[in-house]
Amino acid sequence: MTLLAIDWGTAGVKAAQFVLSFSILVILHELGHFIPARIFKCRVEKFYLFFNPWFSLIKKKIGETEYGLGWVPFGGYVKIAGMIDESMDKEQMKLPPKEDEFRAKKAWQRLIIMIGGVVVNVILAIVIFIGIMWHWGEEYLPGKNAQHGIYVDSLGKQMGLQDGDVILKVGNKENKNITKVASEIVMSEAKTITVLRNGNEIELPVSDELVKALNKTKGERFAYMRIPQIVSDYSPNSNAKKAGILKGDRIIGVDSAVTLYFNDFKAAMKNKANSTVHIKLVRNNKDTLVIPVAVNADGRIGVSNTLDLTKLGFTVEKKEYSFAEAIPAGYNMCWHTLGNYITGLKQLFTGKAKASESLGSVISIGNLFPDEWDWQGFWTLTGIFSIVLAFMNILPIPALDGGHALFTIVEMITGRKPGDKFMEYAQTVGMVLLLGLMAYALGLDFFRLFTK
Repeated sequence: MTLLAIDWGTAGVKAAQFVLSFSILVILHELGHFIPARIFKCRVEKFYLFFNPWFSLIKKKIGETEYGLGWVPFGGYVKIAGMIDESMDKEQMKLPPKEDEFRAKKAWQRLIIMIGGVVVNVILAIVIFIGIMWHWGEEYLPGKNAQHGIYVDSLGKQMGLQDGDVILKVGNKENKNITKVASEIVMSEAKTITVLRNGNEIELPVSDELVKALNKTKGERFAYMRIPQIVSDYSPNSNAKKAGILKGDRIIGVDSAVTLYFNDFKAAMKNKANSTVHIKLVRNNKDTLVIPVAVNADGRIGVSNTLDLTKLGFTVEKKEYSFAEAIPAGYNMCWHTLGNYITGLKQLFTGKAKASESLGSVISIGNLFPDEWDWQGFWTLTGIFSIVLAFMNILPIPALDGGHALFTIVEMITGRKPGDKFMEYAQTVGMVLLLGLMAYALGLDFFRLFTK
């Protein structure tokens, strides 16, 4: 893949969503530190969105605090006087502590200041998920409602799936969303899946090797829902439109091949470039027609398939929530999301996933956003990132909030405060580890970008 092959319009939409989401998370996280610091009368010297080595894009001093926008979009920070943090301000630490400095405050006050960002991120995630449930509810297609079953790719064939299978269960749980079977297998670490085949229920084993493969491919090359090929729109200069194919027509054949489903149609159109094919279709659910259509140099006739599942004849289930009902639903969704993330981390240590295949930087994160601006997708991802950010920050690693909190808890238990030199060394080690991890993740993303 080269830079010229990138769809820069789509990349711009993804980037805009990522920057807005990231900015919301960082600003609110840092406010979680800033507000309790001010409540306990600590002097806050800087409040920055993004990091600003050497220079800032924007900065303005209000009172004793400099507010600014940095140019390195990897986070943000508040610089609290008397605290050993990202700024590594050692000169200030050589002086006797002042009353308005962090180090002069009681241990319980310092602990509240340090975990404030994590608390805000947890609350934000819960609020976002409550809002999603209240405004959009849940819409999904259970496996049993995918009446045409699935078509199977290479990984699905390895585990014994066949075209037309209807996936009823993942493990012991009903398959409530046909589009999330692969992720559900990985996250639930299911040992079996149950399918309906020719009227019989069959249980298929799920091996650890399959879970590893699904982690590696992010669920690709497994299985996809079979849908009818119903014309919804035309591409520019569509040969199908010129030939008389209408919107709403269902394509059921290409030359001698039967193409009841989209995957059949796609397979039948291979090696048809620069030729004429005879398209067999059903119009108005009653008339069967055969229409000759020219195929362009890209092997296309210029039609797109509808993605509206209700128009395709599927019974989509939707659950709506009142505000009162959305509160427990959003709360549960938040912790379910965190549970999935922890399961993913556990799989890195058990060999079911590889860091080189699962780890990613801001490039991977940004690529998760939809190709078009979608508020439901935007807020869903922002909620996910918020609870993940909370979890990562509370880990007891020096340079993270959890590392600072751990040292303070030890101080509260033992009555002995760690020395400034120890804190400096711990902060340095933590920063080196984190920067190394960030560089590794960024390197992986660039490798994927230019070798795709």
